[in-house]
Amino acid sequence: MNPITAINEPFPTPSIQGAIDAATTTHPQGRFRIATRKLPISKSGPIDEMTERLGIPVPEMIFGDNLVSLTHAPSGWSLAFNAYDALDHVDKTEKNMLQVAYARDWSSSREKTSAGIKEVVKPYDWSYSTDYDGTLAAGAQSFQPTTKEIPLELLKRRDPILFFDEVMLYESELDDNGISIFSVKVRVHEQRMLLLCRLFMRLDNVLVRIRDTRVYVDFAEDYVLREYTAKEDSWANVKRSLFMSGRLPDDITIALRDANLLSTLLPTVGRKIEELKLS
Repeated sequence: MNPITAINEPFPTPSIQGAIDAATTTHPQGRFRIATRKLPISKSGPIDEMTERLGIPVPEMIFGDNLVSLTHAPSGWSLAFNAYDALDHVDKTEKNMLQVAYARDWSSSREKTSAGIKEVVKPYDWSYSTDYDGTLAAGAQSFQPTTKEIPLELLKRRDPILFFDEVMLYESELDDNGISIFSVKVRVHEQRMLLLCRLFMRLDNVLVRIRDTRVYVDFAEDYVLREYTAKEDSWANVKRSLFMSGRLPDDITIALRDANLLSTLLPTVGRKIEELKLS
């Protein structure tokens, strides 16, 4: 039986259940169960189904069966991350005029019109910039706002890593004009764990955007902290910061692909932190 009990699991049909089970890795720690599932890129049938359900085209590389879940066994509380729910948080309207303005800047800088640029008229955010921070199981205890912070000093300790995995959920090359990647990493130690769900979106000559959800768990206290941070800046400002740091042009090109490095340069434009005590 598939140990992941997530909401809106994309396409768990009996014909692929064996492959789903084989692709699932589960790690118990304290009273929690951490599970990851990695399967190949979705095929045309599931892609068509997801497109119809979402009402927008999906990215070129969509891993519709991939999943990361965190479950508290005594209470049944569960938080999961999957591609469908992440894409369901992408703006499907034209109300986000900021996207239109960026696309016009992009078009002007290129001094031409292409099929990719014309896509701005479509009623969805074609950069796939989601604000998704996970899916709670139905009826699960919800997070509450807090002023507490994730204890970074504890996470910097060289405690043995008992479980680590990285799961890709989707990726788009934005018509060869950048990248939009949504993935999840999880790292488990004996007393604590950290999950990082990251959107990295780079639209060349226009914008760099990072949206991070971090989930910290204290296993001894059955305590969970969730932090969501949104960062972004213009392409020009990011390149200027990299240049001022002493990097050569070739190094700047490489740095623009490094989400970890760029995260230290981008200003924060949104942040929230929440907590949860389970029993």
